[in-house]
Amino acid sequence: MLDIAADLHRWCREGRDFAVATVVAVSGSAPRQPGAALAVDTEGAVVGSVSGGCVEGAVHDLCLEALRTGGTVRERFGCSDEDAFATGLTCGGVLDVLVSPVRAADPARPVAAAAVAAAARGEAVAVVRVTAGPAALLGRALLVRPGGGRTGTLGGAPVRDGEALDRTAARTARAMLDTGRTGAVTLGADGGRCGRPLELLVEVALPPARMIVFGAVDFAAALARVGTFLGYRVTVCDARPVFATRERFPEADEVVTAWPHRYLETTGVDGRTVLCVLTHDAKFDVPLLCRALRLPVAYVGAMGSRRTHLDRLERLREAGVTESELARLRSPIGLDLGARTPEETALSIAAEIVADRRGGSGVPLTGAHTPIHRDGQSPSRRGRFGSVV
Repeated sequence: MLDIAADLHRWCREGRDFAVATVVAVSGSAPRQPGAALAVDTEGAVVGSVSGGCVEGAVHDLCLEALRTGGTVRERFGCSDEDAFATGLTCGGVLDVLVSPVRAADPARPVAAAAVAAAARGEAVAVVRVTAGPAALLGRALLVRPGGGRTGTLGGAPVRDGEALDRTAARTARAMLDTGRTGAVTLGADGGRCGRPLELLVEVALPPARMIVFGAVDFAAALARVGTFLGYRVTVCDARPVFATRERFPEADEVVTAWPHRYLETTGVDGRTVLCVLTHDAKFDVPLLCRALRLPVAYVGAMGSRRTHLDRLERLREAGVTESELARLRSPIGLDLGARTPEETALSIAAEIVADRRGGSGVPLTGAHTPIHRDGQSPSRRGRFGSVV
């Protein structure tokens, strides 16, 4: 439900009752991953999606039924060979959906309200929910914060030691917060790794990842728009105050006037940050890339012709950048889309960033034998940062 936190936070503030359907397990070519959610209020209004359209009608009905009865249910959807027109995923995958009511008097309401409020504010937070186990525990929720606080409980009859279960679940959730990973885990009903098992879904929400665009040029304005659309917190940085203005980049979250390499030395980055160097000027590019290629960021790309790229590589080698560091550089930046305009170029850059993040090949899907839906980050990065859903 954290992927639709802004809408659910608004519904909570308005005092609406609603039910949330959350994908808790997938197999095959399912269009959405665990954590994807759809919510329905008492008037039938809908936000979110669990399947991109395949089973939304059936899930909508389940949500209304949950609001009527107050019960939490887990339902499986898949494509049926016996009845190709039955409700199911025509793409051939299977997904399990947990449907839980969130009404004013429900015990899960305070946990859900606090979780979506924190996620809507851009805070790091995790929600743990029981998705399989004793019927009395199904849908119970625990809100976990990175600093140690927690709200709610997974315990209660028939669990003998609810506090032990909550402690173990919270430790697991904080570990998943560290990697930015949403996913399923299995614990014993009393918090151990054995005993009667409980299946849990840990949903993680993190502050938006950063996109830092260096060079206050027309291409940067287009890339800021696309980056914002993709959910990044976008910064545009340039040393020239006449170009680095809010008026030129209204869709960036911030516009910074500073020498690029000096700004990069002082600003915060992490394993989800993408750095796009569009300055196309050696006096900016070289000191900036010397710093950028040694940081644990997700992506470093630089604009320029192939001739510029070769010249830049030599300058970076002379500055002491190693071959393994140079191998991280995406240059010329972007995928080959035949882009000409700033908007087309921004799309090309964004496509490469998405492909790098998700492990995509960048080839046309028509005639290809590659997976359409992938499970997270590229193979080269999955070991370090975990699978991000």
